[in-house]
Amino acid sequence: MSFDWSCPLPILDTDRILVGHGSGGKLTQRLLERHILPALDNPFLRPLDDQAILPPSLGEKIAFTTDSYVVSPIFFPGGDIGSLAVHGTVNDLVVGGARPIALSLSLILEEGLPLSTLDRILASIREAADRAEVPIVTGDTKVVEKGCADQIFINTAGIGLVPPGLRLGASRVEPGDEILVSGPIGDHGIAILALREGLELEGEVQSDTAPLGSLVRAILDACPEVHAMRDPTRGGVAASLVEIATRQNVGIEIDAEAIPVRDAVRGACELFGLDPLLVANEGKLLVFVPGEESEAVLAAMRAHPLGRDAVRIGRVCAEHRGLVVVRTAVGGRRILDLPFAEQLPRIC
Repeated sequence: MSFDWSCPLPILDTDRILVGHGSGGKLTQRLLERHILPALDNPFLRPLDDQAILPPSLGEKIAFTTDSYVVSPIFFPGGDIGSLAVHGTVNDLVVGGARPIALSLSLILEEGLPLSTLDRILASIREAADRAEVPIVTGDTKVVEKGCADQIFINTAGIGLVPPGLRLGASRVEPGDEILVSGPIGDHGIAILALREGLELEGEVQSDTAPLGSLVRAILDACPEVHAMRDPTRGGVAASLVEIATRQNVGIEIDAEAIPVRDAVRGACELFGLDPLLVANEGKLLVFVPGEESEAVLAAMRAHPLGRDAVRIGRVCAEHRGLVVVRTAVGGRRILDLPFAEQLPRIC
């Protein structure tokens, strides 16, 4: 009787993610060296230490945020899960007045994911980070068995610096403020829905995913006394308005006819019984500004490519505290409330 004691050669050359890519061994190193580092390389990431050491900054407050992205499908008209992760994290910082200085990136990859798909997403991440002028300085990669994820999930965290004296937040919203929105709402959620359902809409709908930093800077240059900003993502404009009305105990009135919605988005919402105010956005900005400053802020927004369709949609008032009231086209009023669950799951 003879035995074959030879060991099979490890798989090194593959076009798909293997469980071993998350082992910390040679496959992990090859994934870093051949795919992740070439796509995202910068001086802070290059050492591959367990932390990134950033330059000190004096006199500025630190802003920190984190988010996870599980959007399905991972590619959609106007963007993909990679650009969405960067834009979403950057926007959470800039609406607080922060200048983003660093992002982390953690990837959860499903066994069998084509490396070409990963490379495409990494290239999109790099392009989005460059556009937002923020480096990705640290990260992590894990691999799970096939069927335990949906191709790729992403977690990002971001650090930003807030200039001395700048204070933006819901606590500053007060009666007399006017509410501005940077453009048509609902594009992102309906772009995802149309792709999932195979809808052919009259007029192409693309996700509005975009980094809002330069638009925020233009607004603050025009009016440093802006009270608050929000990027109305999951839950849409309604979630941001209801949150501020209830937590700050102020009334909010919205003019239904003033709310900008593309015809294709409105049609899809009518077809599926959705309220555009509840549909997610990924590149729109809500601004709460003192009434006397609203014209200057609107002008600054409309002079920027991401705000050229900015409009005034309502105001903050002392009446009906804690409620958001929508004035309808026929002169009626309705209370804007939130559903118990997401209308469209996994849109970010």
